[in-house]
Amino acid sequence: MKFGPVPVAASEGAFVAHAIKSDGLSLKKGDLVRAADIEALQARGITEITVARLEDGDVDENEAAARLAERLAGANLRREKAFTGRSNLFAECSGVLVADTAAIDRLNCVDESMTIATLMPLRRVVDGEMVATVKIIPFAVSAEALARGLEALGAGALAIAPFQPLRVGVVSTLLPGLRATTVTKTLRILEDRLAWAQASIAREERVAHETEALAAAIGRVEPACDLVVVFGASAITDRRDVIPAAIEKAGGRVEHFGMPVDPGNLLLIGKLPTAAGDKPVLGAPGCARSPKENGFDFVLHRLLAGLDVTGDDIRRMGVGGLLMEIVSRPQPRAGADA
Repeated sequence: MKFGPVPVAASEGAFVAHAIKSDGLSLKKGDLVRAADIEALQARGITEITVARLEDGDVDENEAAARLAERLAGANLRREKAFTGRSNLFAECSGVLVADTAAIDRLNCVDESMTIATLMPLRRVVDGEMVATVKIIPFAVSAEALARGLEALGAGALAIAPFQPLRVGVVSTLLPGLRATTVTKTLRILEDRLAWAQASIAREERVAHETEALAAAIGRVEPACDLVVVFGASAITDRRDVIPAAIEKAGGRVEHFGMPVDPGNLLLIGKLPTAAGDKPVLGAPGCARSPKENGFDFVLHRLLAGLDVTGDDIRRMGVGGLLMEIVSRPQPRAGADA
């Protein structure tokens, strides 16, 4: 691609590099210079303009953006027609954004002329939300660079895992001093979280904060649901505590305890074996009683979108896992000197 100042008389068929406004004449960046534009420029005493002119082997910015966006888009994504070298991608359903980050990084490292930006992977998105943009920086890219970019990107590096209308079973454990209104409020907040996915609470039980009682309740709730959530009257402090012990007594196993997300450190995830396959069970951290975003949301959204969550997945949540500081906490995370 040739770029630079040229005499107005020699600019026909080139792209305007910088917007021009003069005495009622308006040429936008990227406009193709026509013979009538040359006459209008000369009539206003303009003798030179900066333009970009494509050469053999160049691919126009809009075509290049469209081809990259087409290659990028996987399931449940809609591509917007490329304009000024940009093509935006939108979710066609509510769910969780799934990205092959290595593929997108490879594309962004091929050539500075081609870029892809996305929302944070594995975050909740809603139908119609813009989730990514492909932008070609100059007016054109070489066909060779574009070919390398398409190869590096591969197919379907971005997709939406749609939310599923899962049935959720909830068991709340009780101790003296835990008010019934607290449990009721917790259930209401969980219902609000599930509403994003059109999921619902299928069965709910309240039992004493004891291993035997909780194990029996999990066994009763499990057949009626796709996911079990346990809200403990007391936080889980060890793998041998009441909630993990009850999951194991109910025939399940603990996959991971603790997470590098704050609030949300004391989350537990386990599996309950069934004839149809393993069923997830969550030991909710205390912060899950609050509607504010916390580590429980990170895991719940993925499960509601039908995505498996392993211990390794949870270990990788630390970057971006420090959420809003609560200044009024008795033991704030920041030191006294902060």
